[in-house]
Amino acid sequence: MTVLLDNTVLSNFATVRRSELIRAAFVEQVGTTEHAFQEMQDGVAIGKIPPCNWDWLARVKLTPVEQAQFETFCEHLGEGEASCLSVARERGYRLATDDKDARRLARQLGIALTGTVGILAIVVKQGEITLVEGDRLLHEMVAAGYRSIVTTLRDVLA
Repeated sequence: MTVLLDNTVLSNFATVRRSELIRAAFVEQVGTTEHAFQEMQDGVAIGKIPPCNWDWLARVKLTPVEQAQFETFCEHLGEGEASCLSVARERGYRLATDDKDARRLARQLGIALTGTVGILAIVVKQGEITLVEGDRLLHEMVAAGYRSIVTTLRDVLA
């Protein structure tokens, strides 16, 4: 199954300059929509998000059916979340988002979810980084504005 990342997740890992951890976390293909990627690039352009190498990240174009759902979802979500949600729903992809409203709708639609904390937990479990390093990255993300549901990854690894 492909994992589709929205801007919140992309931005969190870009903020700590560790985009490669997303790639390391999944054996399946990882991608995002053009809308979500553009949101992140807009953040880079204004200096809010540091630039990272995303050459490895697949970019998904919406089909006409996905475009119609996207427009409906945009009534309640940002373009990045709405586009990722519409693609995940139609193609059976897993969605990686930290957006509360997008997560709620994804659960209602039966879409498998993960987010920043979940991805950090995966790379700790895989041994890509230590728990101490994972917590340090999480704290850096929080300091940059991420609102985490946990203060330590130990809470989700137990």
